[in-house]
Amino acid sequence: MIKLISGDLKKIKIDTLIIPVCEDNEIDDNELISSLCSKAKSLNEFKGEKGDEVIFYENAEIKSNRVILMGAGKLENIDAEALRSLTGKAVKQAVKRKLEEITIAVPKAGKLNIKMQDLLQALLEGGYLGNHFFDKYKKEKKEKPLKLINFLVSSETAKKFNKLPERVKSVCSATVMAREWVTTPSNDKRPEQFIKSIMTNAEKEGLKARLLNEKELKQKKFGALLAVAAGSTSLPGLVVLEYMPETKKSKKTLALVGKGVTFDSGGINLKPTGSLEDMKTDMSGAAAVAASLIAIARLKPDINIVGVIPVVENMPSGTAARPGDIVKTHDGKTVEIGNTDAEGRLILIDAISYVKKEYNPDTLIDMATLTGACVVALGEKIAGVFSSDDDLAKAIVDSGEATHERCWRMPLPDDYKELIKSDLADLSNMSSSRWGGAITAALFLAEFTGDTKWAHIDIAGPASIKKGNDYCGPGGTGFGVRLLCDFIEKL
Repeated sequence: MIKLISGDLKKIKIDTLIIPVCEDNEIDDNELISSLCSKAKSLNEFKGEKGDEVIFYENAEIKSNRVILMGAGKLENIDAEALRSLTGKAVKQAVKRKLEEITIAVPKAGKLNIKMQDLLQALLEGGYLGNHFFDKYKKEKKEKPLKLINFLVSSETAKKFNKLPERVKSVCSATVMAREWVTTPSNDKRPEQFIKSIMTNAEKEGLKARLLNEKELKQKKFGALLAVAAGSTSLPGLVVLEYMPETKKSKKTLALVGKGVTFDSGGINLKPTGSLEDMKTDMSGAAAVAASLIAIARLKPDINIVGVIPVVENMPSGTAARPGDIVKTHDGKTVEIGNTDAEGRLILIDAISYVKKEYNPDTLIDMATLTGACVVALGEKIAGVFSSDDDLAKAIVDSGEATHERCWRMPLPDDYKELIKSDLADLSNMSSSRWGGAITAALFLAEFTGDTKWAHIDIAGPASIKKGNDYCGPGGTGFGVRLLCDFIEKL
């Protein structure tokens, strides 16, 4: 639980007080806190540098069992992300100490040159997300999450931002849900299981959820999606989630499409060892879209939002699609399968065509762990954004900056379209060049978006991490949930 509190440090009883300390400036105007910071800096082992820490026990002036001062580094380097990380780290260390509750002294926004809402939101997010531990498959549960994380502010600030903790909880609990979906091994999230989990959680929040099963997909001629699913014993499905504002005044519709490959073996073009082990994460786009809709149902923005999530398993077998096969898509175009491991774009084009036809959205955004080429281009911490609409691309990048779910706009050059042509079909799902794979994959998707305002976000890099950071453990990161919620709230 995260909570804003206020009060006189001389009077309120606090089990553990955590104070962020700047290396080269005062960032709090409370006399007691300033005195403690000065006392800490008088010690040789503490300068306020990032990573510094000192603990005072049973301070006479403050009713606290312990006061932990944590270095935040130089003032010029303290931004929202630095505070998010500091809070996450504080939580994780408190958990290691087997504490149940902590109180974090919130610095003064003016001294940090950060808006108070942004400062508080970053601290609250770091606390909530840092308090999540994925130990479902461990017999011994070593980490016990904190029961309460307090943030000490003035009474005026507590009153002004009294709704912010609930907003952060709504988004961050959805982020945690996406993390857990991604981290869950594929044997426990076959398409049928993943679909059931999405629909159950969505319906709990009042979203309208329906499923197009394999029979309906065949009737509606989802040829590309079905080709990807053909090699698996698990049945594919297309999940449709709808959020409609209670006011019902909105005339605008946003469509979100998320790639849901619960395990990607590569199909007949089997992936080599080293590339197979992490393929349980190939449904990260679906997790982000589903979790975002769940968060949106709590935030209640005034815009119609539909989430379309194709869910399949890509496996090699006697019934699997083969390289050289030609399939007819839901759109009616034909695609030659140049490589069965370029499967994500095949399920996405059928989902994109469906949502365009059924909902005629004003804006369409798809999110997918689509290409290793994007990771080569941008590394493991930044997503690629592809869009021919400047305003849409900028809005996504800006939301990425605000949430530290960073994105970089990538090009969509027309002359690269030559690379996805086929001699035998309308298109090939595989580029004729080994270079620029993230671009040609995006251009392939663009062939099915028509004149709809569209953006593609390739999250192959940041969707999961092998080594945890200050507010996320190893596994799924939930990347995209905070980004999409920020984007939607700003529409």
